[in-house]
Amino acid sequence: MPRYCVIGAGAAGVSALQRLRALGHDVDCFEKTDRVGGHWHTDYDALHLITSRDMTTFEDFPMPDHYPHFPRRDQVRAYIESYAREHGLYDVIRFGTAVTSVEPVEGPADARPGSHGWRVRTSSGHDEVYDGVLVANGHLWDPKIPEIPGEFTGKTIHSGSYRNVSDLAGDRVLVVGAGNSGCDLAVDAAQHRIDADIVVRHGSWFQPKTYFGVPRQQVPFLAEFSPAEQDLINRLMARLSIGDWHAYPGLPQPEGATLAEGRAVVNDLLLYWIHHGRITVRPGIERFDGTTVHFTDGTSRDYDTVLWATGFNVRLPFLEDSLFPWTAGAPVRYAGGIVTETVEKLYFIGLIAPRGPQIPIYGMQAKLAAKMIELHEKAGPSGAPLARYLASLQEPETGIDVVRDGWLRQMADTERLLAAYELSSGDTAPSLQTV
Repeated sequence: MPRYCVIGAGAAGVSALQRLRALGHDVDCFEKTDRVGGHWHTDYDALHLITSRDMTTFEDFPMPDHYPHFPRRDQVRAYIESYAREHGLYDVIRFGTAVTSVEPVEGPADARPGSHGWRVRTSSGHDEVYDGVLVANGHLWDPKIPEIPGEFTGKTIHSGSYRNVSDLAGDRVLVVGAGNSGCDLAVDAAQHRIDADIVVRHGSWFQPKTYFGVPRQQVPFLAEFSPAEQDLINRLMARLSIGDWHAYPGLPQPEGATLAEGRAVVNDLLLYWIHHGRITVRPGIERFDGTTVHFTDGTSRDYDTVLWATGFNVRLPFLEDSLFPWTAGAPVRYAGGIVTETVEKLYFIGLIAPRGPQIPIYGMQAKLAAKMIELHEKAGPSGAPLARYLASLQEPETGIDVVRDGWLRQMADTERLLAAYELSSGDTAPSLQTV
């Protein structure tokens, strides 16, 4: 009987694990820590969801009614843990076990890598061949820090290590990066009466969390409009609610003509504290000189702490990078970010972040991965060239932060292509030569 391996027990990993187990598959799951929930255990204390409680859920498992519209980090963590307990996943996850290598099993000379399974080795000495591997190790753990001329001699800390303002030195803080996390951290400092500056190199479309007292994704009438129309309506409502970018000193003009074309930040507290003088916007950094930071507009200022909110590198330390092509720091993927062109029976769950609620994404990807597993099993030991089939008919995905509407279209296209593949193959999958 085929066996499968899930790497990681964060929200993506438990979603994939539950989906396969519900379908009757034999599955091992390895988690290098001693807990379920991934980064929700270690994120900064001020973190809240930017998407609503009722839309950021596992399938058929709503968040508790007593949760607020935008739950805190610890509430989301408790919710993920309750999902794992409810489905008995704690009993099958191997905690304290890191996966050290995942290698395709060697097959005939003309076999595609992975088509005959994957050998998985772990830190506990476990060494086993699995028919397929679902990679859910997360992409928010290897800090990315840009190289900037000079040296900063004050304290530096990355958002991945920051917990609260007790981690900051002094009372002059420079936050570098103006995505959702960077804005959160600048606000956290400002609300504790710390003098905070934030580097904003690229203009973003700022969006409030609510309209009319309702989470923005749940405003009833929006569902009646197309994604492009919703984009326009959201920009118009934001303009009425918080104004244009030039109302906030230092903010650059948003890039792109629409939310989909540009960057979107769901945070109006940053704008509030800019107006109250607790946060000052700075341009890009030119160089460091001790505790002095020189900016690209010719200004400079001394700081006690530089807080990097510059994102994370995509890392798959148990896989050889040469197994599949990489572009812009991420594997080139297809099928809504699930597979790569060059290997079979390897599925990425969560290695993409379509804008909006994240937890439902993992279940949608797990469903498609389960369908591919079904087709592989029907094809027999030689496997089915599904990854190459999908790659030959779809546009590649190279990003992590992607527009949700386009991602949903590719997911729907993948479902259609898998249905067509199953219909055309009958009892025997097409040979490698026919794809």
